[in-house]
Amino acid sequence: MSIWKRILDAIGALAAGESLAEVFSRLRSEPEKRVGFAIAVIALGAKMAKADGQVTRDEVTAFREVFHIAPEDEAAAARVFNLARKDVAGFEDYATRVKAMYGDQCQPLFDLLDGLFHIAMADGEYHPNEDRFLARVAEIFEMSPRRFRIIRARFVPEAERDPYEVLGVDPDTPVKEIKLAYRALVRETHPDVLIARGVPEEAIKLATDRMGEINAAWEEISAVHAG
Repeated sequence: MSIWKRILDAIGALAAGESLAEVFSRLRSEPEKRVGFAIAVIALGAKMAKADGQVTRDEVTAFREVFHIAPEDEAAAARVFNLARKDVAGFEDYATRVKAMYGDQCQPLFDLLDGLFHIAMADGEYHPNEDRFLARVAEIFEMSPRRFRIIRARFVPEAERDPYEVLGVDPDTPVKEIKLAYRALVRETHPDVLIARGVPEEAIKLATDRMGEINAAWEEISAVHAG
């Protein structure tokens, strides 16, 4: 069964009066979290699309890039997107319930924010309302301001990029410790690890750009120390 068929099963209770936001409260087991992750990216992405006042074709294409939606599954993805746009629940309610779904697991929330940034930048512009939206989501996810800056710098061209921040270390950290941090991030970004923590196989593309940024940061830092 494809993840989109499972998504339709998950939102099947909406006909009985349940809100889309309430769906996240039911998705607590590891297999269900993969469904929850996909719904969260689409639902929060739909709310974010309203933040800058319009839904562009580029943003719709971005959903397809993140999830590689097959033609036969587009109707299911569109239904989730449209339900989120029409749902009276606010994005803060969505984000709060997604945070509760993952509990103390932080990394899936970082993965989720990656997907939202990918969608936000699909039209080539980073709207101030999108920045406020994503910063608030990060706050609800209990993400540190530094972590938010790292993710934003990876997607927003004009954002300041600091290779040390990308690796989560300070400039005066010994190079051996920086290398350990780099290797830990590489392991965390491996597709098998992402799947194990609940990222759907359909969304593994999220790891590609992140791995490139991690490698570039290490190359820049190691070149400085080599010199």
